Formats: sequence, structure tokens, C-alpha cells
Amino acid sequence: MAEETPICNFGWTAEDFNLKGTDEQYYTLESIKGSKATLVMFICNHCPYVQAVIERLNSTVLDLKKYDVGAVGIMSNDTNNYPEDSFENMKLFSKKHNFCFPYVIDENQEIAKKYSAVCTPDFFGFDSNLGLQYRGRLDESKTNLVPNAKRELFEAMSVVSKTGKGPQKQFPSMGCSIKWR
Repeated sequence: MAEETPICNFGWTAEDFNLKGTDEQYYTLESIKGSKATLVMFICNHCPYVQAVIERLNSTVLDLKKYDVGAVGIMSNDTNNYPEDSFENMKLFSKKHNFCFPYVIDENQEIAKKYSAVCTPDFFGFDSNLGLQYRGRLDESKTNLVPNAKRELFEAMSVVSKTGKGPQKQFPSMGCSIKWR
């Protein structure tokens, strides 16, 4: 069953983390933070919603780097019941799609709970002071690409990087529920 994210809680402060990446390095909020804005994404390997957008998501993050937006992908699913999301499979998934951002594992699901993440993909866009400004979707596509879809995440985060403010009108992201233990 598809889940939708709640509306943006403007100003909510990002929670710190220290999580292992597919490159065997550890990443904290400070280490991935961009000077103008930061994007925290809850994604996974097996979700058809993530699989449908992963190439566009990766290119969006690459484009946002030009605006000094830092990014991280966090995988919080229960890997015992969803072995396709295992750390080894995360390594393969990130390599296959040539991720331009750290892809980290939230093994005890603590960070997903702190962020109140509900689905994959779930996007949290923060200003330079780590106040939440965007909690919406990548674009209007779900599991099938919508031709000429407006780049909502890119547009929102580029505005946040310039003004510190996210758009008032945001559409919830939709995806597979986080697979809780």
C-alpha cells in the first residue's frame, strides 16, 4: 500500500546522525550539510517508487550541488525481512546508479523515527540553518514517468538555497511504507 508524507513542518530542525555509508565511511549531518541547503532522503533499493525515479533523483542531486545543496540517502528498512535492502545490496544499487551522494544505512531505524519518515522516497529539504523548508515529492511521477513533469524537488531546493524559504504549496511524496521491525 502506498503511503504519503505529511505536510511540511516549516522550521523543524534536522536531527543529527552518524551512519555508515556504502563506501564504508561514516557520515553525520554536519559532514553532508551544504552551505546553502541540505537534502535528507529516505530511500531503499526494492521500492518500485524509488526504482522509477532513481536516475532522475540522482541527476537532481547532481544539479543541486551547483547551488551548494548537500545531500544524503538513508536506507532504514528492516533488512531481515527485506534482504533486497541489505547493506551489500545497497552497495550494488548505489554503484549501479552511480550515486553522487552518500548512501547510508540506518540499521536500528532510529533516524527514520527521529525524522518521522513514512515512505520511500521521503524528502526533507532544510535551509542553511537546518530548518525544514520542504517535505514534498520529486515530481508528479509515481511508478511511471510523467512526460515534462515539473521538477518540484529541484525547484524547491534551489529556491531554498537562494532565499532560505521553501514553497508554501507542496505536494506530498508517495511511496512504499518504511519497513519497520
